[in-house]
Amino acid sequence: MTDNLESMSIAIENALVARNLRGMASVRPSLKPGYCLRAAKTLFSAKGVVLIGTGFPVTDTFETDGPLGAIALYQALEAVGSTPYIVCGAPLSKALRDDYRIVEIEVGKHAYQAQEAKAVLDDLKPSVVLSIERPGQAEDGNYYNMRGEDISARTACYDTFMKQASCPTIAIGDGGNEIGMGNVAQALKSLDIVAAQTGCDELLVADVSNWGGYGLIAIMGYLENRDLLAEFEPVVTLQYLSKLGSVDGVTRLNQLTEDGLDSSVGDEVILELRKLTGFDVSNKTK
Repeated sequence: MTDNLESMSIAIENALVARNLRGMASVRPSLKPGYCLRAAKTLFSAKGVVLIGTGFPVTDTFETDGPLGAIALYQALEAVGSTPYIVCGAPLSKALRDDYRIVEIEVGKHAYQAQEAKAVLDDLKPSVVLSIERPGQAEDGNYYNMRGEDISARTACYDTFMKQASCPTIAIGDGGNEIGMGNVAQALKSLDIVAAQTGCDELLVADVSNWGGYGLIAIMGYLENRDLLAEFEPVVTLQYLSKLGSVDGVTRLNQLTEDGLDSSVGDEVILELRKLTGFDVSNKTK
């Protein structure tokens, strides 16, 4: 059983970087195999508060990559008995607050970032702190996007949550400038990116960060004996985010895409993950 789960995890890890859109296939060998399984087991057994940090600022709004996966994880965690909160800054926090449990953190550099994180951690006492497509602080303490532009003034600090957490921390990224990428600093030197330095207990890499979230949900569904990915509707959620003002992080346009890819590509990834975890995709049963 353990060997089968390990093999399943490795197959999922390979599938998540198969397109190698931003060099994550070259980063993956730096991670100990089975990271998807280890992270999914951690989430599955949490059964308490889980903080999900997300929201990558693009121009004056937020991108689709990150919030889409965060919402998918939120729904899956609720389905297995956890209490998720999405942690983000404005404008994403204000866009989602009517429909989800939200912890809003302040945008821009400020002197009490550490106190802000400590107050939330002390209050909610999370079982897991997770980051999906959150900018991570570079060596100089600033935040940079994939173009190398300094976006610190528009970024809320979630790094302090990861650093101060006394519980397990999980991060998902797809380019090298996200929280968690401090775990693979050496491997990132070959990429044209201002790399993030913040690490975590378990890092997942994917071609699109949302897909890393789907990988976790796929294994959680296997453990729950429930096809959790079949219950998530990515296009419906993309439409929801679009109405709230989201943009594609690559094109910077308000469209139903992820990192320049049509939503059908994400659907293909979900279908593959469901197959890899043994679900009958024809009738949604295992």
